[in-house]
Amino acid sequence: MRSLLICLGAAAMFAAAPAQGAWYEAKSRHFAIYADESPASLEAFATKLEKFDKAVRIVRSMDDPPIGDAGRVTIYVLRNEDAVSKIAVGKSSPIAGFYIPRASGSIAFVPRKTAGNGSEWDMTPDTVFFHEYAHHLMLQNTDAALPAWLVEGFAEFFSTADFMRDGSVHLGMPASHRAAGLFLLDKPKIEDLLTKSVGDDASGEDFERFYGRAWLLTHYLTFDQARSGQLAKYVTEVRSGTDLLKAAQDAFGDLGQLDRELDRYLRSNRFKYLNVTSPELNKVAASLRPLRAGEAAIMPIRIRSARGVDSKTAPEVAGQARAVAAQYPGDPFVQRELAEAEFDEHNYTASEQAAERALAADPKLAKALIYKGRAEMMLAESNPKADWEAIRRNFLAANKLDTEDPEPLLYYYQSFWKSGERPTANAAAGLEYALVLAPQDRSLRMMVVSEMINANKFAEARETLAPLAFDPHSTDSREFARKMMGALAAKDPRAALAALDQTEH
Repeated sequence: MRSLLICLGAAAMFAAAPAQGAWYEAKSRHFAIYADESPASLEAFATKLEKFDKAVRIVRSMDDPPIGDAGRVTIYVLRNEDAVSKIAVGKSSPIAGFYIPRASGSIAFVPRKTAGNGSEWDMTPDTVFFHEYAHHLMLQNTDAALPAWLVEGFAEFFSTADFMRDGSVHLGMPASHRAAGLFLLDKPKIEDLLTKSVGDDASGEDFERFYGRAWLLTHYLTFDQARSGQLAKYVTEVRSGTDLLKAAQDAFGDLGQLDRELDRYLRSNRFKYLNVTSPELNKVAASLRPLRAGEAAIMPIRIRSARGVDSKTAPEVAGQARAVAAQYPGDPFVQRELAEAEFDEHNYTASEQAAERALAADPKLAKALIYKGRAEMMLAESNPKADWEAIRRNFLAANKLDTEDPEPLLYYYQSFWKSGERPTANAAAGLEYALVLAPQDRSLRMMVVSEMINANKFAEARETLAPLAFDPHSTDSREFARKMMGALAAKDPRAALAALDQTEH
């Protein structure tokens, strides 16, 4: 069984990077896409993604505020599923694509083509990405706690988007790629589906059962007229803190009856869908450009670095980055990548120097300013005479270049703790706004929770923590979040901070 893997930690191993080719960048309102394929196919892909984003926003009545470069999701298109798997975990695996949400810029890795013979039962690259991006959109629209079945059912519901020749988009199409789990495997108990998540040690079959049934329940509650309004009532009760099973019983009634209706709904095999039509769908566009020679040369290294490195892989990546940077000393993108690679290997002076070379070539390169500031912060920890105001000016300058970038706000806040000072009210407010901009970043969320606890804002901390209590992708996150929420409800900040400290060690 193939599965989706979301929010991976740093991989311990990496295989060979993708082969270098004619790399292009496609930029649109919400995406920055890098691929070594034809401009025409890349432009078509970028346009399709924007149309998907627009269609989902129309259906969900979502706002679409302006975003800067940092707000775009960066997508790396790799050769095939095997290349994605090797970037993800260093070997072949069931991973068909994955998405990493983070304040420094959410990224996704998708294959140009997936395994299979093109059958309607296959999981396609589009299905993989649309599932992941639906998670991104859900988090952008709400940071409320939602149960695992609805989080995954929502993503599966939108993952099957179909794009028609007349320009319309069909959402909620049948999840044919979940047919095996729905028809050939035993279904999960309805009570388990509604109250539990798939465990970290679950099998591929367990995932198929859960994802398929979660899609079916979401689809049924969306389209069945007799149950109109029940899903909204359920979500309202869950958000108010009602026990998951009681919320389901209050909203859906007899759960055994609901389970039987789901069985009939599946057997009927007559699924409605949403036909989204709007002139706005045909106004999406993407701009393309070929990467400069230096950008193309360092792109395979960029992909590995963006994925995340550890103590074993960082030296190799940094060595490769140095070799390319020596050939392109004046390319700001190359030097910015070198700054990141050197930073990851804890070569902070070299990282600072690379960032300065990048800024000399492009003074408006915000990421270079951020790495310069980060490197200087690390160097300052062993320098009692460090000029912290000068260090913070890097983050202030980066924030001025893109006020909607959460990363400078995060590091500006951290600079106070690192210098032994209590963050100012302005820094704390900036950190909270960073979470508004990047609600999908777990580490940032925990940082905000910690700040709220220290400021005795227990109710706000509990509310901010709540989404992690139902995190469908991490058993550990769910457990420590619920422990912390209990401590916060008892107004015991010491116990809450102790639980938080355990998650960081």
